[in-house]
Amino acid sequence: MKLRRSERMVVISNYLVNNPHQLTSLNTFAENYGAAKSSISEDIAIIKKAFAEGGIGHIETVTGANGGVIFTPAISGTEAKEIAEELCQRLSESNRILPGGYIYLSDLLSTPSILKNIGRIIANAFKGEKIDTVMTVATKGVPLANAVANILNVPFVIVRRDLKITEGSTVSVNYASGSSDRIEKMFLSKRSLKPNSRVLIVDDFLKGGGTISGMVSLLREFDCSLVGVAVFADNAQEKRENLSYKSLLTVTDIDVKENKVDVRLGNIFDAVWTKK
Repeated sequence: MKLRRSERMVVISNYLVNNPHQLTSLNTFAENYGAAKSSISEDIAIIKKAFAEGGIGHIETVTGANGGVIFTPAISGTEAKEIAEELCQRLSESNRILPGGYIYLSDLLSTPSILKNIGRIIANAFKGEKIDTVMTVATKGVPLANAVANILNVPFVIVRRDLKITEGSTVSVNYASGSSDRIEKMFLSKRSLKPNSRVLIVDDFLKGGGTISGMVSLLREFDCSLVGVAVFADNAQEKRENLSYKSLLTVTDIDVKENKVDVRLGNIFDAVWTKK
């Protein structure tokens, strides 16, 4: 279809935003939109500048016969902190305290706009890392892992705590649950992960770290490597040994009697952020 330049730049921008981390040849755009390859190159140059100045992301041009352009989403440190500070306020609401020192998160982690922004922040924290798959455990971590996987444009796998016939053959490991203080089991379909995959583990709330440790053990069973661990929030009052992770928010105190929650920005903001 033949488009004017202004129209063409809109559809190319939309395509790149919806297909991150994917190499697309200039010929594809030229054929789809009825334009010369040189005109497409000029379009890309203008879009690249606009994306960079707007903090939307980075467009890389790959030369050669198999070249093209790759869009990598980004978020500025200023925008990321504004988003996280708003979430701090919402997470500090007293009516979120649940029995056992947990905090109600379901409303936040079921809102598409919030999930998308969290996904952008987590993906940016691991920029430059080669990630093949995102892993999470059923059930509350699923929408969050999905959001991160969408930004990274990679599949995500779900570790389950019970056997599902629809999963086929599975691999299982035992792990020490920090919340129940007992040994439990988790399962992952043998078809879920390819050997030598580089995996990012994503979860909603981190307490003792038993569930994360279980997922790390599963990676070893699949001969896969851990890129990192990212969580929406962690409880700073819990003791953990030899567990490295990045958190968007940190809960520093939960006072059930006084109905108070103290929430601060997590250690993910120790990373280097793209500045607008």
